[in-house]
Amino acid sequence: MSAAHVRRGSAAPSRPRKKAATTRSKRAADRSRINKAAGLAFGAFVLVIAVVVLVALDVPARAARSAGAAMGDAGFTVNGYQITGLHHMARAPIDAIVSDELHRSAEAAGTDKAPQTLVSVGDIRDRLLQFGWVKDARVSRRLPDTLVIDVVERTPAALWQDKGRLALIDKDGVVLDRVPVDQMPDLPLLIGAGANAQADEIGRLMAAVPTLKPQLASATWVGGRRWDLSFQTGETIALPEGEDAARVALTKFAKLDKASSLLGHGILRFDLRIPGKMIVRLPHAPDAITGGHSQEG
Repeated sequence: MSAAHVRRGSAAPSRPRKKAATTRSKRAADRSRINKAAGLAFGAFVLVIAVVVLVALDVPARAARSAGAAMGDAGFTVNGYQITGLHHMARAPIDAIVSDELHRSAEAAGTDKAPQTLVSVGDIRDRLLQFGWVKDARVSRRLPDTLVIDVVERTPAALWQDKGRLALIDKDGVVLDRVPVDQMPDLPLLIGAGANAQADEIGRLMAAVPTLKPQLASATWVGGRRWDLSFQTGETIALPEGEDAARVALTKFAKLDKASSLLGHGILRFDLRIPGKMIVRLPHAPDAITGGHSQEG
């Protein structure tokens, strides 16, 4: 046997040792990753415990109060506030809300005046939005010493009468304020339970009949289904259920009134609930006998 054959045969056993070394290296790397992950998990756990302890000891809040007090000592306190956007709502409720927040902030800082950074403009805004008049509000800080409260009011669209109470509402039926009977503004009057929620519908109906709209005295929401319209000349129009059917009937009546002057001639009631017909109620004796007169529409 030659020396070359002997050398090649003797090299074969070295391969398993190389594979074993690779396995040991891989295991060591795995152990390193596991140890690193365990270390990170333990660190996170310690951090959570530390945060819980700090919160329990009120450390963040005290730090914030201390920082706020420092800002106050530097002259950044609230010395006044401005309110803009008020046209109908009284100022007094807003003054009360702002004063309450300034007092709370000053107490938290242990100072006579509220530091700017401790005044919660978000809390002020949230409390303002609880008023019916307030559609939106923006509260901001104007350095060094002023708060600015910008109020966006809702627009009164009608009066709503229910169970003897009178209230102003906007076009969406939101109650803005109570109104004394002797101080009623010149707005459409909606009557009945749930009539405020239909304010937008009656607005659309009357917008379709511009000749009748100025003469409307009140609109009564009947049974949660339909409208009875009362006019300044004393007549009542009974509309059918459904906005589309009511609009068709009312538009047709407006055309007849323009051509024949139906309103203002002593008729008590026009009943338009039956499609294609108009039933009228007269104030004199024949009406008591016949129960009304039917006219093809």
